[in-house]
Amino acid sequence: MTEFDERMSLPCAHGGPAGRAQVRAAPEDFLVQEWLGWEADGAGDHLLLNVRKRGANTLWVAKQLARLAKLDPRDVGFAGLKDRDAVTEQAFTVPARSAIGESWVGVTGEGFEVVAATRHRRKLKRGALKGNDFTITLRAFSGDPTALEQRLRAIATAGVPNYFGPQRFGRDGANMRTALAWFSDGVAPADRWQRGFALSAARAAIFNAVVARRVSDGTWNRLLPGEIVNLDGSGSVFVAAAIDAALEERCAQLDIHPTGPMWGGRAATVAVTSLEAEVVARHEALAQGLSKAGLELERRALRIRVDRLEWTIEGEVVQLRFRLFRGAFATAVLHELIDNAFAQQAPEADE
Repeated sequence: MTEFDERMSLPCAHGGPAGRAQVRAAPEDFLVQEWLGWEADGAGDHLLLNVRKRGANTLWVAKQLARLAKLDPRDVGFAGLKDRDAVTEQAFTVPARSAIGESWVGVTGEGFEVVAATRHRRKLKRGALKGNDFTITLRAFSGDPTALEQRLRAIATAGVPNYFGPQRFGRDGANMRTALAWFSDGVAPADRWQRGFALSAARAAIFNAVVARRVSDGTWNRLLPGEIVNLDGSGSVFVAAAIDAALEERCAQLDIHPTGPMWGGRAATVAVTSLEAEVVARHEALAQGLSKAGLELERRALRIRVDRLEWTIEGEVVQLRFRLFRGAFATAVLHELIDNAFAQQAPEADE
């Protein structure tokens, strides 16, 4: 087992996998539709494009749109990275002054097609989306269908641990190796995207370790005294100095969630700090490197609400449909359902 495999050997919260299945036998088995949560303005100096892509990652498509439009790639906006090994629909923005003007519908390139274009007032920024809708087909399922349905009902009620999937770490953990090399010799990667991916991987490794510890402790879905609490579906957090019945009920209803650190500083509360400090101490090189890189401490929910979860089981074929808020990985849901789910994910994906 490689060091990267060990990092992705994360405990399940609902009792272990309910069976085995093949993930992503074809890109069409992993459908993702971006959920912006807002509509185009209908006027302005940009065009909001709806782009369908297959076998192409987001950065590749953004560069191809810029090339076709005779623009600097920095002029192309998008809200989030999407899987390469999938069929996805997501939004991009381009300035209306581009070489293509407003005639974007039907424009195609390697692995993508523009299916809609609407005037919009501003460039699309990273994070400007609510979430994503997934339709995932699992093939060659072997296991007890009744146990699988029981697991799905438990997930619909209680959610799943909010692990970062292997996509965040790159092929065989390449992003993590870049981060460790950077933090060791002090030489940052020249490419800004590579720097960003390395920092994200380092943060994700520490966060996953904290989640794994709280899954093992049975506290991933309940509040500790002094918990920094996240309001479901938002970036809002508050400190719960005392845990009362009202907060416990809100947590049980998935209205609020406990959080873990996106590292860049020290945790703020005594009770949670002792647990997190113990975990972070085992990742000292990553924590120090992130702090030196100038990142501020942020918080991320330890738990995902899996919304609109539906499923069909027909023999060896299982189809899942659900919605996740931004930043959550569909692979974290699959991890609770089938054996070896993380190891089956395409390493070049950018979910």
